[in-house]
Amino acid sequence: MPRRIDQLRELKTEELAAQERELYEQIFRLRFQLVSGQAESLKRLRQARKDLARVKTLLRERELAAAREKKRNG
Repeated sequence: MPRRIDQLRELKTEELAAQERELYEQIFRLRFQLVSGQAESLKRLRQARKDLARVKTLLRERELAAAREKKRNG
């Protein structure tokens, strides 16, 4: 997993936001698959939730860094 977070850190903020939207959609679809009884979707759903948490964490880190920089400069 450490490689996964490194790959995400290399993305631009706009790309991370797009990844976040994509993961929300994927989780939505996987929940429907889970309800319909497809066993494989549970593993994929858990992984998608973890990936979403990683993306949201990186976006928040960048937001806080930008706020600190703004406060420092202005």
